[in-house]
Amino acid sequence: MPVKRKPEWLRKKMPDKKSLDKMQAMVKNLSLHTVCQEANCPNVGECFEKRTATFMIMGDICTRGCRFCAVTKGEVPALDLCEPQHVADAVAQLGLKHAVITSVTRDDLPDGGAEHFAETIRSIRKKNPTTTIEVLIPDFQGDHKALETVLQAKPEILNHNIETVPSLYEIVRPGANFQRSMNLLEEVKKKTPSILSKTGIMVGLGETEKEVVEVMQELSKIHCDILTIGQYLQPSPEHLPVEEFITPEQFESYQQQGLAIGISFVESGPFIRSSYNAARAMEVLSKK
Repeated sequence: MPVKRKPEWLRKKMPDKKSLDKMQAMVKNLSLHTVCQEANCPNVGECFEKRTATFMIMGDICTRGCRFCAVTKGEVPALDLCEPQHVADAVAQLGLKHAVITSVTRDDLPDGGAEHFAETIRSIRKKNPTTTIEVLIPDFQGDHKALETVLQAKPEILNHNIETVPSLYEIVRPGANFQRSMNLLEEVKKKTPSILSKTGIMVGLGETEKEVVEVMQELSKIHCDILTIGQYLQPSPEHLPVEEFITPEQFESYQQQGLAIGISFVESGPFIRSSYNAARAMEVLSKK
């Protein structure tokens, strides 16, 4: 199947090499990984120029094989017990007001890496007491005890991406389950209402507008606070092809429909990614 040509609204200027090199050197020096690099994010240049990054903990190799994701799959390394402190050091060096931490999925670990997330939150908090913290977690295979471990460390935002509509899960996320992910997000608000819950989906994979709206309605029912919607881009020929490039007008429509349905904050656009301009949601919702 021929690769679809990107429309004009999906073209970005080349990133500043000096900013890229400087950020990459710091990340390498602290033995860290960023999802910006590992997942081939189209916003990497812009974010690195602004001295922001989303840190990816527990290595750069994932135990799952989602067909949309560029992160390497294979044999995973042992956890680096110094990593939480290294992340805290990086947050301090960058002077981040809002830190975003994600991870690969580690189904090999008994708690899915929940304690490692919690320790990273605590380390950031100790060294950077005024920094707000957002974590983007895997589904922990539905283990609510693991989720509670993370919640007890009190991040300001708990994010777990559902990624796509239910009908596409078998194709897009064969190792995941839509209802399991929804249950996890619902549990966040049940256990700790003060923590903001967040999720994100990709569009352009073959979903219909009706399906996207139905997902937003389900998210509103479980009181999900924040939703991001962005264009899926094929990272390599081995990954799922793009079925459709969604227009900026349709993204605007999704945002307005999500807000009308009752989701407090909706970020929707071609280049929107789960952690792109993540601090904005905190700023807006703190004023409500």
